[in-house]
Amino acid sequence: MGGMRSIWKGSIAFGLVNVPVKVYSATEDHDIRFHQVHAKDGGRIKYNRVCSECGNTVQFADIDKAYDSEDGSRVILSDEDFNKLPAAEKHEIPVLEFVPNDQIDPILFEKSYFLEPDSASPKAYVLLSTVLTESDRTALVHFTLRQKTRLAAMRARDGVLVIQTLLWPDEVRAAEFPSLDDVEKPKAKELKMAQTLVESMAGDFDPTEFTDDYQLQLRQLLDEMIENGGKKVIPAAEVDQEGTDAEVVDLVAALQRSVDEAKSNASKAGSSKSTTPRKKRA
Repeated sequence: MGGMRSIWKGSIAFGLVNVPVKVYSATEDHDIRFHQVHAKDGGRIKYNRVCSECGNTVQFADIDKAYDSEDGSRVILSDEDFNKLPAAEKHEIPVLEFVPNDQIDPILFEKSYFLEPDSASPKAYVLLSTVLTESDRTALVHFTLRQKTRLAAMRARDGVLVIQTLLWPDEVRAAEFPSLDDVEKPKAKELKMAQTLVESMAGDFDPTEFTDDYQLQLRQLLDEMIENGGKKVIPAAEVDQEGTDAEVVDLVAALQRSVDEAKSNASKAGSSKSTTPRKKRA
């Protein structure tokens, strides 16, 4: 997978067969990224991790997680506590059962991952992907990522094994809308008309026929603004300055003052031979 880094290595346990694999994120986000800035002068808004107890800014290394119970008790957990949990480091993807593809409601699908064979011979991998394709079944597996075990669906997509993590049923809200309770069924004539309309708009799904117009127009808007300049566009040279540390800027200013002072001392000395400037500490 050129340019992609695997995020996990392990093996699929399929009966007595072990299939070593590398796991990759299958999707990426192409949305244009924005920062929050002060509208008046375009300065970046910085978020400090400030403690509400002592008022100090806290480093990431000093941050733990806490759970507040309903009665108001607070439990603080460290990384060590999380590592004690059974799911902490399982590098096995056990196949639990094979279910018909159409029995998994798409609302349960969460994130997708590609699996790449990670052994000298990808024979077992190809066997598993072929049997999934031919049986029209999806393998239900346990998949542990970032110390959390999830139920996941593993299927073959163009010969490549794909894992999709699944939400647990209690993570999907119940949709109970009273307005649907006593609605009369559509009349035969209405249904026939609707079916005719569906047939006239029928097609095969090809997502490449559609474009992300919002992102295209946003990119165009940004390009035009950069080209035209104006007070909402801060030139690159000025934006770069923003990244430098205040201390560094102070040091540069102090050195510049030292140089200026040295020059004026030299010109004051003028006629006298000694043009050695006094040493200044930056």
